[in-house]
Amino acid sequence: ASCISLSAFLIISFFLSPPQPAPETTEIDVDGGIDQDIFDINEGFSKFRLHTCFLSWIQERNSIIGDNYRWPHVIPYVLEDSLEMNAKGVILKAFEQYRLKTCIDFKPWEGEKNYISVFKGSGCWSFVGNMQTGLQQLSIGANCDRIGTIQHEFLHALGFWHEQSRSDRDDYVTIVWDRIQSGKEHNFNKYDDKTSDFLNVPYDYNSVMHYSKTAFRNGTEPTIITNIPHFIDVIGQRMDFSEYDLRKLNQLYNCTSSLSFMDTCSFELENICGMIQSSDDNSDWQRLSQVPAGPNTDHTNMGECKDSGYFMHFDTSAEEEGSTAVLESRILYPKRGFQCLQFYLYNSGNESDRLNVWVREYTSANPNGTLRFIEEIKGSPETFWQLHHVSLNVTSKFRVVFQGVRGSGLSNGGLSIDDINLSETQCPHHVWHIRNFIHLLNTSAAGKEGIIYSPPFYSSEGYAFQVSLYVNGTTDNPFNLGIYLSLISGANDDHLKWPCPWQQGTMILLDQHPDIRQQMSNQRSVTTDPLKLSESSSNYIWDRPDKVGSEATFPNGTKYMRGPGVGTSTFLTHERLRSRNFIKEDSVYILLTMEDISHLLTTQPSIPPPLVTTTKVPAFCPDNPCENDGVCVMVNRTPVCRCPAGDSWWYMGEKCERKGSSQENTVIAVSSTITVFVVMLIVTITTAVCLKKKYKQGKENKENLNLEE
Repeated sequence: ASCISLSAFLIISFFLSPPQPAPETTEIDVDGGIDQDIFDINEGFSKFRLHTCFLSWIQERNSIIGDNYRWPHVIPYVLEDSLEMNAKGVILKAFEQYRLKTCIDFKPWEGEKNYISVFKGSGCWSFVGNMQTGLQQLSIGANCDRIGTIQHEFLHALGFWHEQSRSDRDDYVTIVWDRIQSGKEHNFNKYDDKTSDFLNVPYDYNSVMHYSKTAFRNGTEPTIITNIPHFIDVIGQRMDFSEYDLRKLNQLYNCTSSLSFMDTCSFELENICGMIQSSDDNSDWQRLSQVPAGPNTDHTNMGECKDSGYFMHFDTSAEEEGSTAVLESRILYPKRGFQCLQFYLYNSGNESDRLNVWVREYTSANPNGTLRFIEEIKGSPETFWQLHHVSLNVTSKFRVVFQGVRGSGLSNGGLSIDDINLSETQCPHHVWHIRNFIHLLNTSAAGKEGIIYSPPFYSSEGYAFQVSLYVNGTTDNPFNLGIYLSLISGANDDHLKWPCPWQQGTMILLDQHPDIRQQMSNQRSVTTDPLKLSESSSNYIWDRPDKVGSEATFPNGTKYMRGPGVGTSTFLTHERLRSRNFIKEDSVYILLTMEDISHLLTTQPSIPPPLVTTTKVPAFCPDNPCENDGVCVMVNRTPVCRCPAGDSWWYMGEKCERKGSSQENTVIAVSSTITVFVVMLIVTITTAVCLKKKYKQGKENKENLNLEE
């Protein structure tokens, strides 16, 4: 109701405050319009040599094999003030994905011996495993603020190499060495099974830890060729964990369950996931694979799998007005106090038919459970499945209750539900459902002519915003989805802070896999920096839309002002779009959230508070006296240089000023051998000459003695 009333105010506001002329709205690419992978980002920093050197140094000496390099299941961290605000928010979102899909958790550092310090360094990098050094750095630099990139770096910290470093990689990919940039060959090293354990999990082209085909190339040809050609454009994804990424991580850390995941059900098994039919109703839900009035298929498989594809259906056509059917989940035990229920609903009955969501809560005072109403869902019958989210806030053990209610009027079908997921996460604030998407892909032009715009949405703070989608990309980046977020004029503009401060907008293209743990959705976030200026003018990018935006028109003819769009023209390639369940039933869903992250302006202190711990942890020097990309750390309050090393070279000396190499050692060794040989030869010859002379002199003395006698 609040959304409807806000939309009404939005429309009214245009008549009360006519928009003023403004410059044409522009799109601002947060990544410069380039789909940069981690190695591309790092290539722009001279300090990247530091990262590769340290990885080489670690890989020669340490491995993920060994419990010493494991972190505890709850990892302490510090978000340093040097981080960009958008990166801070995305890091927290990455932590939520770890909680949802693994047993790994993260907590702000409170003086523990070992912890991860996340800072804005030169590029995106991490040490491999727990180095047991106290403060362990992990860099999320400029353009590293994608959730897949952050997951990638934390997987390094948890003990994982790149996928193409596996000992069996040559069975699956071919490294084209003469296409690799000179000096970057060590990035393609592979490690034997004494150094790296791939945990008996098959090679994973989909891994978030795999390099893309263009890694460190010296021209335009790929450096990595997949032995199965289909996967050439799959490797290098930075969307989310793959299924095998999760299998390896959960196996390495002995995870038997995920922290914030609660339940999933696609009704493929006859036990319907332990759900029960209530006795407090006068009808039942039925497990079916199709209904004459619809749906014709389930949502899980969309009819593509023979002898499978079921959903639960309440037939309202055979019931009287007011009849109910109640389906209850198994008993669930919450940990966090907030949950998100996600499911798909198909209404083929009457617009007055409704689905009520309740929770049955069990407490010591009410051991048989008490029903609490959460939300009512109703609407006109449609010929497709529709996604719904319902926020819960349960703190005691409970069941989720789906109550179908027969309304008035004619019904030819009923209510159907499928692909239920329940997790202790926050629900998205808004959902943009785009129908007939394949037609849009086939007919939309590249560039501005192919843009489609979302309806207007409001943030919890009251800011109005809109999302624009380039279906076939920009003219510079065709065959990509481009996505941008804009502030638009709204009902609350006169009462809000401007320029808009520290609102983080997140746009998620939903992977419609039935199990939320295996979804590989693609997302990007942008944050409203109130001090960021437009490059083409002196205007603040996130100022009032009627001041910095341009006039636009809603489909109903209402005019409004749209501010600059901020996002990326390389959101997702069309190849990756088709590689997952992003398009299902010719629909895509974009989940939208805009939230205030101003609390992240000040992070927790990076120095332990008094009396918390007396453990001394090495810290990095304020000034770095080390040469050749050495790293300075404080040891007993004294700066000490840690010199970089590679496979066949190293730096040494107090300031890493001298370079050594295996080639030089070989020359030295050979030279030393020759020198020793020459010296020994001289000694041998000299000894022989001396002995011969002495023998001759002794013989002469004997002859003289005989003569004298």
